[in-house]
Parts: sequence; C-alpha cells; structure tokens
Amino acid sequence: MALWVDKYRPRDFPKLTFHKEQAEQLISLVSTSDFPHLLFCGPSGAGKRTRIHCLLKKLYGKGVENVHVEEIPFTVPSGKKLQIHSVNSNYHIELTPSDVGIYDRVIVQEVVKTMAQVEQLNRTAQKAFKVVVLMEAENLSREAQQSLRRTMEKYAGTCKIVLCCESASRVIDPLRSRCMLIRVAAPSDTEMRACIEFVCAKEHAAGNVRRAICLLEGSVAQHGKDLVKQSVMEPEWETYLKQTAELIMQKKNANGVLEVRQRFYELLCRCIPSSVIFINLVDELSKMCDRSLVGLLVSAAARYEHSSKLGSKEIYHLEAFVATFMELACAHQQS
Repeated sequence: MALWVDKYRPRDFPKLTFHKEQAEQLISLVSTSDFPHLLFCGPSGAGKRTRIHCLLKKLYGKGVENVHVEEIPFTVPSGKKLQIHSVNSNYHIELTPSDVGIYDRVIVQEVVKTMAQVEQLNRTAQKAFKVVVLMEAENLSREAQQSLRRTMEKYAGTCKIVLCCESASRVIDPLRSRCMLIRVAAPSDTEMRACIEFVCAKEHAAGNVRRAICLLEGSVAQHGKDLVKQSVMEPEWETYLKQTAELIMQKKNANGVLEVRQRFYELLCRCIPSSVIFINLVDELSKMCDRSLVGLLVSAAARYEHSSKLGSKEIYHLEAFVATFMELACAHQQS
C-alpha cells in the first residue's frame, strides 16, 4: 500500500493545486524547439520533484511512468567497485550522485555519457534528447559540478540535465548560468490546508506538503480517522533535537559536550543529515539564548556546517559547533 504522499502526488500539470502560473510556464517550455537545462530550487516539500515528474510526462507521455529501480555498478580510478541506486524509464534516469560521496564526479560523467549515447527509438514521434535528473544538486562536490558543466556542454543536443536542490547558492556559478532557474516557493498556509483537506476527503477522514501529509497519515494510523482536534505527532528526531538543545543550554561544560556528542551519534546513525541537525539546533537554540547571541550562533553554525561538507567526519564539526556555542554562552553570562 502506497504512502499518501505518493498516492496523491499530482501526475499532470492540471492537477497541481498551487503555483499554477508557474505550471503554465513549464507547459509552454515543453513546446519550445530549444529545450534548456533546468535547475529547480526551493524548500523541501514545496513540490520540486512533483513538477519535474509532470514535466517529464508532458515531454514523453505516459511511457515515462513505466519506471524500474536499478543499481548502477561503477569502478572508481582506484579500482574500488561501488553501486548507486537509480530510477529509470526509456526516456530518463533519476539519481542522487552525492550518495556516493567523493566519487560523485565519476557517476556524473558516466551516467550523462551513457544516456547521451543511447538514441531514442523513434526520433520523429519523441523528443530527440533524454533527461538526466540529479537530486540534491547542492550536495555535489565542486569537482563533480565542474565535470557536469563540461559534460552538459558536450552532450547538450542529446541529453538535458534537470538539477533539483534546496539552495542554489551552493551550485557553482558556471553551472547555474547554463540552466534555466525554476524557483518553487513553499505553499502558503491556505494552499497547504486545501491540499490536506483534499487528502482527508479522499480518505474519508473528518510550507512542507510532503511532511504535512506524512504527519497526517501517522496521526490517522495512531488515532484512527476521526481527527477532529487530535494533535499531530511530531517526528521523534525533532523531539530528540529539542531535548538536545535544552541539554546544551543546561550543561555548558565538557560533560555536556560528551552527552551531546552521543546524541549526535544517535541521530547520524538514523540517517538524519548533519545539515538538518545544524538547522534545527540553530532554530531551537535561538529561542532559548539571549538575543544578542543569535548572530554569533548563526555565524558559528554556518562556519561549521560549511566545514562539515569539506571533511569526512560530520560528528567532529557538530561537536565543535556545540563547544563554540557553549563558550560564547558562558562568556556572555560572565560579562
């Protein structure tokens, strides 16, 4: 049984419930003779992936929905053999190169090259090009982004690149300049409410659409479908991070750092990204600390979040951030 977030995901542009003007622009883009590379940018759950899938269906028809999951094997220059998960159709491939870490450059080169060299079966009835969808583009290494820039220029006629990211600022300028930027803003509360009410109506039940629908489904699973004034469950990892922020404020010492470090291990082992931990910690700590510390808090988080992308051990940078904030908070109390 499919999750509601997938079950009720719009499959066509007319079924989209918000950003309808943008949908019309994307429809007109399909009819152009010179289809560009695209960069979809916006917050999580705003509908970037949904619009990409609608665009693919508009380009190629229902055949693009006949997808299969594949593990792509590849060998890095050192001889090490790895695999990456992908979703394929006869017309496109969707994958997240950053899943393989520092080897993402090899994936980008090989996948784009392979897709570009396989021609469409019927070039008169279909678009002459195929599409490579790269998710979490902002997490690509600088080497991978530079390699992608050169590769997309070389195969522009037979392969179009669609990048999807939350922050375009982490995509290098030469790559951004070669793509048409599509900003997908988070829906308003009214638009989200309409979306949730639609799902409730379909299931006969009384900013981030994906998260909202998943939370709604979790509440129905726990309390049944009579959701009149029932409180919605908060994800356990969010509660855990709030408790971690409280611990940081209460124990500004070496023992506190050790306790927080263990909690970070728990979160990372459960696949909570370090970037999410940084964002949520800053959000919680900014509510608890003195207002004069907020600027220093954000600055420290930005510095260590950036350094975590350059290193291989995220736990070190999270721990350093906490130690730095504790030092700042203690100095402020003594002043």
